[in-house]
Amino acid sequence: MRALTFHGARDVRLSTVADPAVLDPADAIVRITRTAICGSDLHAYHEREQGLDHGTVMGHEFIGEVVEVGADVRALRVGARVLSPFTTSCGACYFCRSGLTARCERGQLFGWVGDEHGLHGAQAEYVRVPLAESTLVGIPDGVTDDEALLLGDVMSTGYYCALRADIDPRGTYAVVGLGPVGLMAIVGARELGAERLYAVDVVPERLAIAERFGAIPIDARTAHPQQTLRDATEGRGADAVLEAVGSPSASELALALVRPGGTISIVGVHNEPHFSISPTQAYDHNLTLRIGRCPARAMIDRLIPTVQAKRYPLDAIISHHLPLADGPEAYRTFDQKLDGCTKVVLTP
Repeated sequence: MRALTFHGARDVRLSTVADPAVLDPADAIVRITRTAICGSDLHAYHEREQGLDHGTVMGHEFIGEVVEVGADVRALRVGARVLSPFTTSCGACYFCRSGLTARCERGQLFGWVGDEHGLHGAQAEYVRVPLAESTLVGIPDGVTDDEALLLGDVMSTGYYCALRADIDPRGTYAVVGLGPVGLMAIVGARELGAERLYAVDVVPERLAIAERFGAIPIDARTAHPQQTLRDATEGRGADAVLEAVGSPSASELALALVRPGGTISIVGVHNEPHFSISPTQAYDHNLTLRIGRCPARAMIDRLIPTVQAKRYPLDAIISHHLPLADGPEAYRTFDQKLDGCTKVVLTP
C-alpha cells in the first residue's frame, strides 16, 4: 500500500509499504477514507520528539471502513464506517473505567514506532487497529466525514482542554494558540457555558474562525493580550487560560494572562526539558496547572450530540483537501502556514 513515512527531520515520503495484517484476535483492519495532518505530527516532523524509527507510517487522525476483523471481534462488522481516537484503549482497565483512556494499560498511539515496537499510523491506505471493539466508534447519522475525522482528535482534545479549565458562565477565559485544537477549545468552552472568551493568535485566518465560533479575537501583532484581559477583568486577568500550542512562549503568555488563583489548562504537546513557568511563579500565583494527553475515546460519545446539533461550522477549520500522494508537500504547507493553511485532510 501507499503511505507517508518518516525518514528524519522534515523528511516525510510517499512510500510503498506492506499492507497491515491482523496480528491479534482483537484487531481490525480499516481502509482509510480520510486522514489528516495534526499539529502534534509536526513534533516528530521536526524531531522535537525523539525516537521515532525511520520508515514509521505517520498519522493518528482517520476515518474509514472495516475490511477485516480478528476472530474475537464480534461488535464490528466488515463494511462498517468508523472513526477512531488517536490512541487505542481496552475499555476495561482502571484508567479506561475512570475515563482516562489515553493512559490505557494496553493502549498505543497510532503513528509511533520506536526501537521496532509500536503502532504504525494512518496516513496510508490501510491501518491495523488493535483493541478494535473498544477503540473504534461507528460514524453516527448526522455526522459528516470531516466532522467524524475531527471528533477523533482535535475536537475531543479542545473540549478536554476546556473541561479542565472549570468553565463558569460568569468567568472570563482566554485561548492561547488558534491551531485546530485551539479553535476546538473555543467550541468546547462555549459548550460548557463560557460567555466571555478571548482568543489569541497572529494568523488572520485563524482569528477569523475564532470569531465565527464565538470568541473575541486578539491579534497579538497589533494588540496587547495581557492589557486586553486586564481591561476586561478589573485588572485581575483571566479565570483560566487554555493553552493549545505546547511551547515555552505559550506557557509564559498563559501565565501573564491568568489571574492569581486561576487555572492554566494545557493540551499543547511540550517537548522542552523544563517548564518555562518556575515553581516560584506558580507558588506566587496560587496557580492550578493541568496538563496532559486527551482521553479522546472517552470524549467522543459526549461530543457526538454537539456535532449532530450543527451549532458550529466545524469543518471551517479545514482549509485543504488533498490526495495522499501530495502528503510530503502538504506537511510543508501546514508547517509553514502557507496558502492560508489551517488544517489538511488527505484522501488515499
